[in-house]
Amino acid sequence: MSNPLRPALVLLVAQTAVTGLAYPLAVTGLAGTIFPAKAAGSLVERGGRVVGSELIGQNFASAGYFHGRPSATTAPDPADPAKTVPAPYNAGNSMGSNLGPTSAALAERVRGDLGALRAENPGRPVPVDLVTASGSGLDPDISPEAALFQLPRVAKARNIPEDRLRDLVAGQVRGRTLGLLGEPRVNVLALNLALDELTSR
Repeated sequence: MSNPLRPALVLLVAQTAVTGLAYPLAVTGLAGTIFPAKAAGSLVERGGRVVGSELIGQNFASAGYFHGRPSATTAPDPADPAKTVPAPYNAGNSMGSNLGPTSAALAERVRGDLGALRAENPGRPVPVDLVTASGSGLDPDISPEAALFQLPRVAKARNIPEDRLRDLVAGQVRGRTLGLLGEPRVNVLALNLALDELTSR
């Protein structure tokens, strides 16, 4: 082996060991020690069973639950692996729709969603996050306005007074991080779990 190659190979092996093994193991171990729940994926358990994560949205389709933002994630088509099919909140394929403002497919989908939401709650403006997907397609949160917009549907499906649901939503609103980052938001899974607890009493 010639002399100029030896230092380069030694440096390559050393850097690989430090940045590819030691550093990730140290950070993972430290995170697991200091923030065990967050390092494990912020999983939510009820009755000894995992029901979801605080970080990944879920597809709540029933009228008796609050719905999250639309999700543009996809999965391989079982009939043809070269194609994809819609798979809302597919955590293995985080992505936006990649459709631009001139896309006919996007405009048609938004028109359909708007029509359904306006029929659900006539006369009220539809919050934008109920018809637009987030960049990741996995957003677990909605705006307080989006949660309040859904009150009539959920109240009717659960036979609960809207005022009780309004109080429930207000209790689930999380403020800006550190008082200045982001916007007030409501975690849809946490809200729906609180809703189940409210109606099981």
